[in-house]
Amino acid sequence: MAARVILSQGLRQLAISPIAFTMPSKYTTNLPVLLKAGGNLSFARSFSEPNDEVASEPNPESDPSLVVDQKDASKMRNRVIPVEISMKYLKSKGYLTTYGSEPVWVKYRRNFKGQFAPETRKTCIRQEKLSTGNPCPICRDEYLILDYRNVELLKQFISPFNGAILPTLKTGLCQTKQRELLVAITKAKNYGLIAFDVPIREYDYSDYRS
Repeated sequence: MAARVILSQGLRQLAISPIAFTMPSKYTTNLPVLLKAGGNLSFARSFSEPNDEVASEPNPESDPSLVVDQKDASKMRNRVIPVEISMKYLKSKGYLTTYGSEPVWVKYRRNFKGQFAPETRKTCIRQEKLSTGNPCPICRDEYLILDYRNVELLKQFISPFNGAILPTLKTGLCQTKQRELLVAITKAKNYGLIAFDVPIREYDYSDYRS
């Protein structure tokens, strides 16, 4: 079943009649939806829960305020997403389909010239919008929130061998998100949400006895 995508806003200002075209639903399932509420535009994207049987799709015909803008809406990062939604997203069907059981940075590949990888970029988001075509694994998905309560996401950036935080040359995070990651992991350890080994040194006190 094809989903109708109506491009009406902006065309009215140019005195052009609205254009309607159809595209297969498989290309419009994960499109970001631009919602107009009270004159303010806010970006929203839905993801499927594990127990969802049928995902509800927006109907532009019944609600003319729905406008699908794939190019611009997918790059905007001005919407504040609560950490509770991010924690639900990690258990959703959409997350498992995208990343599977691997960490979010495993399938990420950087674009650089030369044989040796340089230092990652300072930031991927400028003026609340993605400024690069290949953002880091955290910046590209707006539902991945680095917070001390989001333990399942933070553990993906901790080495299972020595408990150290993985470097940017391995994960591909930008410098801004790497600093947020360090703060979130340190805060989670202080709150006792992430267990870590404390170095202990045993002494032989028999040498000090007279």
